[in-house]
Amino acid sequence: MKRLQPLIVALGLLFAAAAFGNGVTLPDAERIVLENGTVLILNENHDVPLIGLRAVVRGGASADPADKHGLANLLANLLEKGSGDRSAAEFAETVAAVGGQLNTAANIESITISASFMADDGALLVELVSDLLRRPALGSAEFKKLRERSINLIKAAKGSDPGDLMPDYANAFLFDEHPYGNPIGGSESSLAKIRHADLMTYYADMVGADRLIISVSGDFETAEMRELLTIAFSDWRPAAGSLPVIEAPEMADGGRVYLVDKPGATQTYFYIGNVGVARGYPQRAELDLANTVFGGRFTSMLVTELRTKSGLSYSARSILTRNAQPGAVFISSFTETSTTVAALDVALSTLARLRDSGLDAAMIESARNYVMGQFPPRLETAGQLAGMFATLELNGLDASYINDYGDNLASATPESVAAVIEQVYPSSDDLVFVLIGDADLIREQLTAYGDITEISLSEPRFHP
Repeated sequence: MKRLQPLIVALGLLFAAAAFGNGVTLPDAERIVLENGTVLILNENHDVPLIGLRAVVRGGASADPADKHGLANLLANLLEKGSGDRSAAEFAETVAAVGGQLNTAANIESITISASFMADDGALLVELVSDLLRRPALGSAEFKKLRERSINLIKAAKGSDPGDLMPDYANAFLFDEHPYGNPIGGSESSLAKIRHADLMTYYADMVGADRLIISVSGDFETAEMRELLTIAFSDWRPAAGSLPVIEAPEMADGGRVYLVDKPGATQTYFYIGNVGVARGYPQRAELDLANTVFGGRFTSMLVTELRTKSGLSYSARSILTRNAQPGAVFISSFTETSTTVAALDVALSTLARLRDSGLDAAMIESARNYVMGQFPPRLETAGQLAGMFATLELNGLDASYINDYGDNLASATPESVAAVIEQVYPSSDDLVFVLIGDADLIREQLTAYGDITEISLSEPRFHP
C-alpha cells in the first residue's frame, strides 16, 4: 500500500492539471470481444506506473431469486475468501505483498472487482482476477460465517442507526416486486433462507464469460495485456442461466405512506419521492445542475431550509439513483420525532418552490462551477478510468457521455433546467413517503400525506 500512495497522488495531480475548461475527454481505448462474449477494454497510459482494473459481471442483486435477496452480495464478498490454490489468508497476503488493492462488491445490476496494482505486477493482477472469477473457493464454512455476519449487521443497524436501512425500505416500497426493489445486502428473512447449494447454483447460472466486462487502464503494453487476458478468459464457460430482463419501472401511485415503526425512537428518518430517470437520460447535465442546487451540496436549498433557517435537521439531500432503467429520486433527511410534520412540510414546500420557480441564471452558474470542479477528480486515477469505461459498457453508453458533458453544462439555460425539473421531480400528487420512527407518536399526523402501510422495524424483511 505504501508503494501505491505517492503514485496515486501523482496521477491525481497529473489529471487535475489538465482539468477541463469546456470538459473532460476520455482517452482512447481498445475494445475487444472474445469469442465467448467477454468484453475487454484496454486504455494504455504510461504517465504513472500503475494499472487499474474493473471487472464487471452483469446481473447483481437484480438477478437474485425472489425469496433469496442478498445472494449476489454474499457471492461477491465470498469471492475474496480464497481462490485457485490460495486460501483466503494467502490471497490477501499476495495482494498486500505487492502493495496492491483488490475489492469485490455487488450492486443492483452487477458484481464488480476493483483493483489497482503496480505496473510490474500486471501479470499477477490478471492471475488473481482470473482465479477469483473462475476458481473461487466458495467454501461452505466461510459462506455460513458471512451469511450470519450479514444478518447480524442488519440487526445491529436496526438497534443503533436504522437510517442506514432507509434505502432498503424506500426501494422496497417504491419498486415493490420490480428488481430495483431488491435489497442488495438482503434482509434477515431472505438471508436465512439461503443455503450453500443456492450460492453454488447462482454462481454457475449467473457468472460466466458472456456476462463479463474487463476494463484495464494504466501503464501496460496493449498487446501484452490483451494476450494475458485472452489466455486467462478465452476458454471460460458461459453462464448457465438466463439473465433476467429488467423492464422500466412505472411511476408509483402517489399519496402513499410507508411507516416503519420503531417504538421509543427520538427522531424520524424520512424519504420522499418517486421513480426518476435512467443513467442515459439525455438531459443529464441540466439534471445535475438542478440536483446540485436542490439537495446535492451543503449550500443546497434543502439544507438551507431544513437546517440553516428552521433548525429542523442537521442534514438533508436529494438522491438520484440512475441505473440502466429509471431509478429513484428522493428527498432524504431526519428530524426529532416532535418536529416530523414540520420537517416534512418544509421539505415539500422546498420541492414546490423548485418546481414552480426553477433556477435563475446565477444559481445555474454557481451550480455549474461546483459541478465542473467536482467532475474531473472522478476521472483522475487509472482505477477511476477503468471503472468509467466499464460503466459505459455496462450501460450501453459511448464516450460522448463524458466528452460532451462539459459543453452540455455550459449550454444549460434556466429554461432547459426548468423543463428537466418539471419532468424529473415529482409533483405533490405523485409523492411516496417512507418514514422510520415511533408510529404511536406520528401515525395520526401522517394520514394527511396519504394512505399508511405500516411495518414494525423488528420484522425481518423490508418489503410490506
